[in-house]
Amino acid sequence: MLLKSLADGATRLFPLWSIFVGLAALYEPSLFLWYGKEAISLGLGIIMLGMGLTLSLKDFAEVLKKPKLVCLGALLQFSIMPAWAALIAFVSNIPGEMAVGLILVASCPGGTASNVVVFLANGRVALSVCLTAFSTLLAIVVTPWLTHLYAGHYLPIDPWALTKSIFYIVLIPLLFGISLKKFYPKVARRSANFSPLLSVLFILLIVGFVLAAKRETILLHWQTMLGAVFLLHVGGFVLGYILPCLIGEEKTVSRTLSIEVGMQNSGLGMALASKHFSSMPLVPAPCALSAVMHCLIGSFLAAMWNRSGKQSEVKKSLEELESEAS
Repeated sequence: MLLKSLADGATRLFPLWSIFVGLAALYEPSLFLWYGKEAISLGLGIIMLGMGLTLSLKDFAEVLKKPKLVCLGALLQFSIMPAWAALIAFVSNIPGEMAVGLILVASCPGGTASNVVVFLANGRVALSVCLTAFSTLLAIVVTPWLTHLYAGHYLPIDPWALTKSIFYIVLIPLLFGISLKKFYPKVARRSANFSPLLSVLFILLIVGFVLAAKRETILLHWQTMLGAVFLLHVGGFVLGYILPCLIGEEKTVSRTLSIEVGMQNSGLGMALASKHFSSMPLVPAPCALSAVMHCLIGSFLAAMWNRSGKQSEVKKSLEELESEAS
């Protein structure tokens, strides 16, 4: 129990680790260059395996019980983010390679970090897990073709090659994790206690490697890239919150959808960019910066919403006490 508590505590500090790793990779690249480009897909596969250990067929069955919210979340995620990224790239006239990386990560599904942030924000964790699982499966087809649609005029993009990569590094490990949980529940339960921390570790290694390997390019274009990635995620969080509110959804639902829309599986973006655009250093860079940025913004919103939620609970309790006294 002590080890699990320590692991959970370390996982919740993911945003701080992201900042530390990002700065360390840019200051001293040799700390992360050992990881290697070939290990990115392996790391992401382990992350997806960890996600599978926390899921079951019942989680996917929940999609049928809440089709409206799950489909709404997936629609917002795959419609808002790629289009918003393409608009940012067009208006700001950023370099073509950077635009492809920005659109690629915007077309990725939600990541496991979003589930932690939803928990910290007092959102609907079950809905977040369902959305992450559902969008990850959709991404096998949707991510490559959205990238081709919005970024194909910048660089030649082979959507079938991207689909094949996602199949191998996402779907197979995910299904293996789910199967392990079904047939060997005790082993899966023990492994799942530490899989979030292991996922965080590999995300940090991938981020550190990409930032270290592309250090010169990133430092040359850091202002443009930072502005574009910041606008991308701020827009995702804001629109992901406002649009559900406009159709009458509860605040907890809006918070959950905001986080799911605003946070992408940046590890997948980095893996695809490093494999299919290896000769173009500006393509993976926005994906690596995205991993840091969305965690920072998401953690800030989670702290704000958590605080407002506690204040609402206190106010409600006081009102109930006053009504009982009268």
